[in-house]
Amino acid sequence: MPVLLGIDIGGSGIKGNLVEPETGLLLAERFKVPTPQPSLPPDVANAVAEVASHFAYRGPIGCTFPAIVKGGVTWSAANVDTAWIGYDAAGLFGRVTGERITVINDADAAGMAEMAFGAGAGERGVVLVLTFGTGIGSALFSDGRLVPNTEFGHIELAGFRPVEQWAAARVRSDEDLTWEDWGRRVDRLLHHLEQVLSPDLFIIGGGVARRFAKFQDFLTVPVKTVAALLENEAGIVGAAMAAARSIR
Repeated sequence: MPVLLGIDIGGSGIKGNLVEPETGLLLAERFKVPTPQPSLPPDVANAVAEVASHFAYRGPIGCTFPAIVKGGVTWSAANVDTAWIGYDAAGLFGRVTGERITVINDADAAGMAEMAFGAGAGERGVVLVLTFGTGIGSALFSDGRLVPNTEFGHIELAGFRPVEQWAAARVRSDEDLTWEDWGRRVDRLLHHLEQVLSPDLFIIGGGVARRFAKFQDFLTVPVKTVAALLENEAGIVGAAMAAARSIR
């Protein structure tokens, strides 16, 4: 399998790297640009093209996107401009880069990478990967098979709909919460999801994964809960994996 470019589009940043999709190995230094504000399609597309150009890359590209994605079309707008709803993201990114593009939900991509090369490798049963950042992404797996486009960060809890407005990592920073206060919010979310899904494993991803020790003592949910091993690189790896699957 050739080296592929994975690009992870988030609410605050767009980052990419060259990836060996069969091993998850990153082959260069990550390159990141800010997500344009407002995050209108043409501006985001230009940022994607900038990332591709930085690596002087030619070939298939995998892109994550913080939205429900079906057939390359984005059907929601989680933490991006509502102009993306019903937009052919794959077609747009393909036009600006001149390459074949695969678009996948950002949390699904991170989950795929984590299940292949990280904390979920070899795990059976029901595994839920939650990514905490600007929002809360989710990727649900049953015996290693992805259930695509779950949006558990958008459920209602504690009077908030979506719950990511109460428990995302960005909220901890914006409200200057202690790790204990924020951890207890995450714990409440995990308890709710445990009651609904009966998972065998929770994997906590996103930027907070590297700080898992700061809040893990406040998680009381009776389900094994671990930090993602790929941390913030998971989306890039998963994007490349998605591109690889599209050309097999």
